[in-house]
Amino acid sequence: MMKSNDQGLTIAGKTYRSRLLVGSGKYKDLEQTRAATEASGADIITVAIRRVNIGQDPNAPSLLDVISPERYTLLPNSAGCYNAKDAVYTLQLARELLNGHKLVKLEVLGDEKTLFPNMPETLKAAETLVKDGFDVMVYCSDDPIQARMLEEIGCVAVMPLASLIGSGMGILNPWNLALIIEQAKVPVLVDAGVGTASDAAIAMELGCDGVLMNTAIAGARDPVNMAYAMRLAVEAGRTAYLAGRIPKKFAASPSSPMEGRPV
Repeated sequence: MMKSNDQGLTIAGKTYRSRLLVGSGKYKDLEQTRAATEASGADIITVAIRRVNIGQDPNAPSLLDVISPERYTLLPNSAGCYNAKDAVYTLQLARELLNGHKLVKLEVLGDEKTLFPNMPETLKAAETLVKDGFDVMVYCSDDPIQARMLEEIGCVAVMPLASLIGSGMGILNPWNLALIIEQAKVPVLVDAGVGTASDAAIAMELGCDGVLMNTAIAGARDPVNMAYAMRLAVEAGRTAYLAGRIPKKFAASPSSPMEGRPV
C-alpha cells in the first residue's frame, strides 16, 4: 500500500502527524467526545475556556477526564469573546489552568448572529498576546491583507473561515484562500464552515496546511463515523495536493491516445 510523503504539520516548532484539528464542544456527553476525538486521529484539540470545564469548576465533570493533555495538545480558545480585552484575559486564564501553556487560538467575534471575526479587535488582541509570550493561532476573515498583518504581528498560524461558524456551507471563496496560502510563511488552516468530508478534502487540495472543525463532526447524525470520515478526507486531500492534479481544460484527452500506434 502506498503511503503519503507528508512530513506532518509544524506549528510553533512542533510537528504533528494529523492535519485535522477538532473541537471538544457540542457533543452529547464526554464519552462521545472521547470516541469522536479518537476516531478523528487529531493531535490538537480545541477547548473553549468559557464553555468547557478543564478545572475552572472542581465540582463538575472535566474534559481532562477523557482528553488527556499527555496524549493530546490542548488548544485553548477565546470563543465567546467580543473584544480584545476579554479575549486576552480568557487566554491568560487558560495559561494559568494549563501550567503555562503557550499555544492558543485567538477568536474575537463581531456579533452573535454571524459569529464573523471582529478584525480590528482581533489584531489588537493578537499584538498583546504575542508580546506576552503566547504562540497565537488566529481565527480571521478570508482577507489576504489582514491575514498578512496577523503574520507580521507574529501569529504562528492564520485560520481564515471558509464560511460562517457552524453553517456547513463549505468553502465559499476559494480564491481568497488561495491568495492567503500563496503569500503566507506560516501555516494556513481553514477554520469554520466545513460541513462534510468533501469540504475538508477541497480545503486540503487548495493547499491549506490543515482544517479545524467542531460542528461538522459533533452535529452529525453519527459523530464518531463523521470524525473518521473527516480524518480520511484530510489525508486524501493533502495527498492529492502533494501528488499534483491535472490542469483543467476545455478539450478532451483520451485515456488511451492513438498517437504512435501502427495503422
